[in-house]
Amino acid sequence: MLVETIALTQRRLGLEAVRALRDELFPVLNVEWVDASLHAQAFTALVAAGRRSVSLVDHVSFEMMRRSNVHRVLAVDRHFEAQGFDLLP
Repeated sequence: MLVETIALTQRRLGLEAVRALRDELFPVLNVEWVDASLHAQAFTALVAAGRRSVSLVDHVSFEMMRRSNVHRVLAVDRHFEAQGFDLLP
């Protein structure tokens, strides 16, 4: 989701906001990088789902969360709820 967060921030707020994310927020995050296995699993799920509205980035997030035993998520995207995750209020 790091890639999607950067893209959204850049599009809506500009590069200065992206720099602020990099300098102020990212250092306190635990980033789990996508490896070939996770990418392949998410890509398989994307194709199997057959839905244009759920992105590869979303499927990577779903698979990473399952691997990490994460059940609750702070998101506005209802696709997470459809995948069985609890949305934080």
